[in-house]
Amino acid sequence: MILVDSSVWIDYFNGTETAETTLLDEYLTTDTICIGDIILAEVLQGFRSDKDYRLARGLLLELPIFQIMTPELALITADNYRKLRKKGITVRKSVDNWIATFCIENQVSLLFSDRDFAPYLDHLGLRKP
Repeated sequence: MILVDSSVWIDYFNGTETAETTLLDEYLTTDTICIGDIILAEVLQGFRSDKDYRLARGLLLELPIFQIMTPELALITADNYRKLRKKGITVRKSVDNWIATFCIENQVSLLFSDRDFAPYLDHLGLRKP
């Protein structure tokens, strides 16, 4: 199972070719791609065109969608934030902390192009596909 972050979906829907969008294109035919509820909202709220919004919405709703934040994960997320802060690492976006923690706790790989996830790879066991 591979969760795809909004950073990759946005490039994908904008037609931007990156290493991550190339992987996403491949994984869409060979692996199980999923999306989180928060990521779904982040991606869809960025569409300006109603036509593009409806197309993307239809495609994304075909994927398995996971609830990223639960009360149990909220506590683990707070712990992860504090662990990184003790190492001198500032988490810039809470949503990235939520997504990374979800992936770590559920042993789901995360496909991303956002550098803010690097500390989770280096210090907390986040996996890339």
